[in-house]
Amino acid sequence: MDWFGLLGLDELSHGLANLSMFPYFDVAHYVVSIMALREQPGALEVSRVSPLACWFSSMLFCFGGAVLSAIMLAEPAVAPLSNSTSVLLASITWYLVFYCPVDLVYSCAALLPLRLVLSGMKEVTRTWKVLGGVTQAHSKYKDSLLVMIAIGWAKGAGGGLISNFEQLVRGVWKPETNEFLKMSYPTKITLIGAVLFALQQTHYLPVQTHHLMLVYTVFTVANKARMMLTGSSASPFAVIESAVYKALFTGHSPYAALAAEVKKACVDRGATNGTTATKAIGGNGAAEGPSGSLKAKEESEKKVN
Repeated sequence: MDWFGLLGLDELSHGLANLSMFPYFDVAHYVVSIMALREQPGALEVSRVSPLACWFSSMLFCFGGAVLSAIMLAEPAVAPLSNSTSVLLASITWYLVFYCPVDLVYSCAALLPLRLVLSGMKEVTRTWKVLGGVTQAHSKYKDSLLVMIAIGWAKGAGGGLISNFEQLVRGVWKPETNEFLKMSYPTKITLIGAVLFALQQTHYLPVQTHHLMLVYTVFTVANKARMMLTGSSASPFAVIESAVYKALFTGHSPYAALAAEVKKACVDRGATNGTTATKAIGGNGAAEGPSGSLKAKEESEKKVN
């Protein structure tokens, strides 16, 4: 049964699939991305000291996914920057966010209602980026599900995946912020989207592309709005992640018993050494006691005599 046709969503899904990202959605993506850069610690200081470094970091925030996916596909890394119109639009957005008089652009865009709309539009572009990466990989590696997932993930969340390199541009080195060590929500939701679209492209997921686009877009936009309105950064998949982690990755280690025995032996050895030292000190004190009393007695007898 075609639930989308039954619910009257088929036409909506076709309209969404045919929606053009340029220029409004692209501008929203640039604004939200550059605002995220500006809110990084020390970013404002860098913008005053080195505008070139700040601009380059902004371009990595805006086009990082396209650059990373191009590198992975052995294509020129500068190819995404060949679109002069997009680069010019992103550069104008960068200038207005960082250097607009009286900070007007950032102050207006930071208002919750407008930022909510811009963030929702950015989530719409995420769907197109992930799908674009998956289809691009599918055209070259038709039977490689892993490659399609990797390219879709890189294109949709490349800005986060190359965050360490972007930080180096600003003179910051924080390897503990690596997305592979602790994934943020955008990286996780992009990875899930890449898996879904890759399964759909290889016909393992029996659903049409525009239908999956609608479902994925609605979920990402609605969840982003919920997180912004409630001020919560908790992932909706936290319960599932915890259950999977405990079931698959926290099993009993074959070295746990050995480590426990070694630790117990060290503790026992330390306690034994402490007891021995205490007894030795006590014994010396007891030995010194009688000799001291004898000396005192002899001196008293001499005085009397």
